[in-house]
Amino acid sequence: MRVAVKIELTESDRKILTKWSRGRSTPARLVIRAQIVLAAAAGRENQDIAAELGCTRRTVATWRNRFAEAGLLGIEKDASRPGRPASVRAQTEKEIIRKTTQETPPNATQWSVRSMAKAVGVSKATVQRVWRDSNLKPHRMKSFKVSNDPRFAEKLVDIVGLYLNPPEHALVLSCDEKSQIQALDRTQKSLPLFHGRQKTMTHDYKRNGTTTLFAAIDLANGKIIGDCMPRHRHQEWIRFLKKIDAETPKDLDLHLIVDNYATHKHPKVINWLKRHKRFHIHFTPTSSSWLNVIERWFRDITQNRIRNGVFKSVEQLVQAIREYIEHHNADPKAFVWTAKAEDILEKVTRARAALNKSPSV
Repeated sequence: MRVAVKIELTESDRKILTKWSRGRSTPARLVIRAQIVLAAAAGRENQDIAAELGCTRRTVATWRNRFAEAGLLGIEKDASRPGRPASVRAQTEKEIIRKTTQETPPNATQWSVRSMAKAVGVSKATVQRVWRDSNLKPHRMKSFKVSNDPRFAEKLVDIVGLYLNPPEHALVLSCDEKSQIQALDRTQKSLPLFHGRQKTMTHDYKRNGTTTLFAAIDLANGKIIGDCMPRHRHQEWIRFLKKIDAETPKDLDLHLIVDNYATHKHPKVINWLKRHKRFHIHFTPTSSSWLNVIERWFRDITQNRIRNGVFKSVEQLVQAIREYIEHHNADPKAFVWTAKAEDILEKVTRARAALNKSPSV
């Protein structure tokens, strides 16, 4: 019958082992080895120590014998080994970042955790950690467009000036059209939302026609002037201009901010504007819809009323849009623009410089 070696401790050894067994900054390997030796010195058997510390009898026997042979040095050696050398780890991280930002895999447009781990020869967890620490998200992409309008700065200053310093005895209106809004009916009923389950909606739908929403927001008070029409031509735009003319005080000039859509520049529209002198049109730069405030309201109505709506006819869709406008106008909020033209120009300049430096993809 094999008998475990007896462990005897000096007072100095006991103090050091006790410190190691309780130290929060002590390597985990050394903590459990110290606990094994202290338990062995107390006369405990290997199987009991193993059960208490959650390790194997072989582990207990190994470190009991090591201490018996070499004392504290026998269990301390290799306890704080750092694993992969820091220089190797840093080089690996640099390679992951380099490949993520400068290369693409041969069979895809962006790296995945698995493909990068295979290419570099590391674990998926390592790739995840490096991407997280470096705030890299190759699976996500933002869309953008830098305007190439040669009069970008001039138009930007003009429109931001209207937002920040509107003219006296005048109204500033941000206008646009949301075209081809579909009246979609679902082919199956939706399941309602309740505790523990999300609301569901079938992805199948039936198209019941479309409408175009013409809208203008009065920046002074946030009220919406809106109308739905079946088509999106210069005739409908003139009709909407007449609606704006009828629903605003006659003694005020009207400054309309609109995009460069051809409908807004049609010869018949230009002739109509010449006969209505209180209308002043301000065009946004090309590819700069973000500069037109009404686009934010279009986002809101899409998200809040249209996207998840069920409409069995165009008439139902139009009625829903009108009710949304009425609800908005019952408690409107004036829009406050805060960005200065020079700050926007600085960002656009940096974006253009970055595009000129970066290689084409």
